[in-house]
Amino acid sequence: MKQSLQLKIGQQLTMTPQLQQAIRLLQLSSLDLQQEIQEALDSNPLLEAEEEHETQAAEADSDRQDSDSADNTSSRETASTSDNADSDDNWSDDQPEDHWNDQIPAELTTDSSWDDTFQHQSTPSQPRDDDWSPGDNDTMEDSLQDHLLWQLNLTPMSETDYQIALAIIDSVDADGYLTTSTEDLLEHFQNHQPEDFADAELDEVEAVLHRLQQFDPTGVCARDLNECLRLQLLQLPEDTPLRPYAIRLVRDHLNLLGSHDYRTLMRRMRLKEPELQQVISLIQSLNPKPGGIISPEAAQYVIPDVLVRKQQGQWTVSLNNDASPKLKINSQYADLVRRADNSADNTYLKNHLQEARWFLKSLASRNETLLKVTTEIVARQIDFFEEGDEGMKPMVLHDIAEAVDMHESTISRVTTQKYMHTPRGIFELKYFFSSHVGTSDGGAASSTAIRALIKKLISDENTAKPLSDNKIAQLLKEQGINVARRTVAKYREAMHIPPSNERKRLV
Repeated sequence: MKQSLQLKIGQQLTMTPQLQQAIRLLQLSSLDLQQEIQEALDSNPLLEAEEEHETQAAEADSDRQDSDSADNTSSRETASTSDNADSDDNWSDDQPEDHWNDQIPAELTTDSSWDDTFQHQSTPSQPRDDDWSPGDNDTMEDSLQDHLLWQLNLTPMSETDYQIALAIIDSVDADGYLTTSTEDLLEHFQNHQPEDFADAELDEVEAVLHRLQQFDPTGVCARDLNECLRLQLLQLPEDTPLRPYAIRLVRDHLNLLGSHDYRTLMRRMRLKEPELQQVISLIQSLNPKPGGIISPEAAQYVIPDVLVRKQQGQWTVSLNNDASPKLKINSQYADLVRRADNSADNTYLKNHLQEARWFLKSLASRNETLLKVTTEIVARQIDFFEEGDEGMKPMVLHDIAEAVDMHESTISRVTTQKYMHTPRGIFELKYFFSSHVGTSDGGAASSTAIRALIKKLISDENTAKPLSDNKIAQLLKEQGINVARRTVAKYREAMHIPPSNERKRLV
């Protein structure tokens, strides 16, 4: 193949490391951002967190000098523009602390859809002096197996029964149910320990199981729901009203109760409607998952990124300053930077100072973009904050992108894993975006508002004769919302609401 020279003209978008950092910080959640900030503090000596008293003093000075802030800002920007050259002449021995923040460029766009060109490169953090991590202070809760083993060690039994009990406890899931049959347990011992369990029988395994079923919590080690509820009923006082009927119902007719076939239940149990209501109330007071009492799921805490309040009749949006610590340039280390000094120490300080400046600017750009997008969302969803879910307006990412003059990918990054604290609760920003359904007057209704209307209709229905999906669609059509029956069923299932036959209750 003959070699030749060719000249081509083209355009190419290059993402600088600073822009990559700004995009990465923009899409981080508040918890991930805190971790990123902590890594930056650990790896960069030029960064430090502002103390609480310093932040309060700065806010107080800002309130007292609102009239002079505009003039001071314009003068600082003029000085920054004149001194914004990246040469050694910009370094001075006695520059004030704010000078390092003033050299940060005023513009740093985070609007880009070039996700494929970005590769995640985290800043390596320096090793800590100890092995402490933020999760080390979390208390360790005992699991259900630990709770059962503690009771087992207090129960006298033979060595054979103890080994059987250990196997049973290992087969109990987090809800407290036995996941392995007694036949399989016996077969396991006979195959792996024939010398100790050659004469063991199924009755011995059943006896150990019944003994473990007396442990706390009540109903543990049950093989199915019927046995779990029956164990809890058997441990109730004998003088409990209608206790024998409840035991009989969960033992023989639990499937009828699950299908809400109350007429058949009253006929087979020979009970009248008020008595059957008391029996069902007694069964509903039991715990179908007793293991959850000992090993509950860990709480998932959400830190809101923005706060929405109504002040003097106007809805205002502000950033949650407690979501992340405020950072600043360390003035003592910054003052050590010398002009025209190419030593290793001075170069080290210069590089970290530049990284600190860009990190602060990226944080400021993230907060500015988040506040701008959130303010536009609140402005478009005023009816939601005033009326609730029924006032939600249909809105997509493209609507906000046009309003704030950004790309849809940027709006997607801003609204992912970001939360808003409002008087109506904490919501993810994605919650305010929904599709629309046409109305009879030619308008559009949000799918979130339709879900709220469906939930309201079901909550107000007659439990003895619940509304079917077709009836709900008709009621919505009377309100001007044209939805099909299958759409109602889809929204109902998304809200985990059972169908009408399962919602039927006794009056």
